[in-house]
Amino acid sequence: MLQLLQTEFADVTISKIRFLEAEGLVTPARTASGYRKFSAADLERLRYVLTSQRDQYLPLKVIKEHLGAMDRGLRPPAPGGRPAAPEHLPQPAGLPDAEDFSTYGTELKLTREELRAAADISAELLEQLESHNLVVARGNHYDGDAILIAKAAAEFAQYGVEPRHLRPFRAAADREVGLIEQVVQPRRDDKTLELAALAVRLHAALVRSRLTR
Repeated sequence: MLQLLQTEFADVTISKIRFLEAEGLVTPARTASGYRKFSAADLERLRYVLTSQRDQYLPLKVIKEHLGAMDRGLRPPAPGGRPAAPEHLPQPAGLPDAEDFSTYGTELKLTREELRAAADISAELLEQLESHNLVVARGNHYDGDAILIAKAAAEFAQYGVEPRHLRPFRAAADREVGLIEQVVQPRRDDKTLELAALAVRLHAALVRSRLTR
């Protein structure tokens, strides 16, 4: 591992890596006997730290903040910038299936300001969306669904549709989830994802059929 790094960073040493580990910038796994096992992800993490120090002269505190943001699913910052949410969140091309639900990037964890920046919405709109339970934080963060909901709400706003007018969508979703939970109790498994995808396809078909009457 050290030899691989030294091909790019000639002055890196074991002591330097141990220091970065002590500072919490990399946390390699340990064998039963206590030896460190650096994975490919650990190696890329060290490359990012060393490159940021060498090319951008960033202090370790800032680098650690960037790494923490990247661990939450944000993309690495451009030189002089900050980590940001992915520009394009994965969405099914047509109506979703169970795989779309299981692979969607809900592991993305955004702060309030990161969500606003990703969705390009005002603080006032976000407050309204939260007051009507359209956007809900998961613990202290927001996920990729929050971005899609906020973006959709912003587009609705262009037609004069305010967040309070969107409450029927939330109510319909709550009812659909309630039905799914009744079917899959007492546990959630692959059937939950299949039923969720089926519910979305049914909902879309019903809306389309009524609009085309």
